[in-house]
Amino acid sequence: MWLINSSIGRKLVMSVSGLGLILFLTFHMAMNAVALFSGEGYNMVCEFLGANWYALVATVGLAALVVIHIVYAFILQIQNRRARGSERYAVTAKPKGVEWASQNMLVLGIIVILGLALHLVHFWSKMQLTEIVGGHEALVYQGLAIAPTNGAALIAINFSNPLTVAIYVIWLAAIWFHLSHGFWSALHTIGWNGKNWINRLQCISNVYTTIIVLGFIAVPILFLVKSLICPDFVANYINALV
Repeated sequence: MWLINSSIGRKLVMSVSGLGLILFLTFHMAMNAVALFSGEGYNMVCEFLGANWYALVATVGLAALVVIHIVYAFILQIQNRRARGSERYAVTAKPKGVEWASQNMLVLGIIVILGLALHLVHFWSKMQLTEIVGGHEALVYQGLAIAPTNGAALIAINFSNPLTVAIYVIWLAAIWFHLSHGFWSALHTIGWNGKNWINRLQCISNVYTTIIVLGFIAVPILFLVKSLICPDFVANYINALV
């Protein structure tokens, strides 16, 4: 099958799966933005999704996209290394016009994967997974039982820790570099490859990626600042939700 055996096919799979993940990130960022204005509103979104069949189908599809994207990334990396052969050990100057991100996509991707694993531990395992296995509590915080649908409480708890927030900021910075190159490169691969479009696609990618990442970063930063200003913020915030 040419999607597997052909270099062009593998790049196409990488591009389509990457664009699918960018669409998910856009939705996830918009969902998280609700928490900036209303904890109750965010929890309504969490309850609407939760472990309902449509959310589970979407989760399986998303997981498939992630696995496909990762597998093909490693396949293409191995293919590129084999194509360079012994030349990869030669000391060469950075090619003119080549972005730093484009030469470090695999490293950035690994950082993104590690951050994703942490994110799954902090949120998905305590929300949708807890509901799937029939649990009624995500965790207990200062004697208060946190329900799996109380995502706003989990946000307040996790992002009151400066170290956790710092790790998330580093993770999101890696996502910015990964997407800023990957977005326009994917569009270029699927056909938007005219000379006049390259600069436009790079500009669109940078702007779009910046909006997504800033939308994500705003949540942990805001909750950390609030918890630093008021030591009782997290407890009071959760009390208002439960």
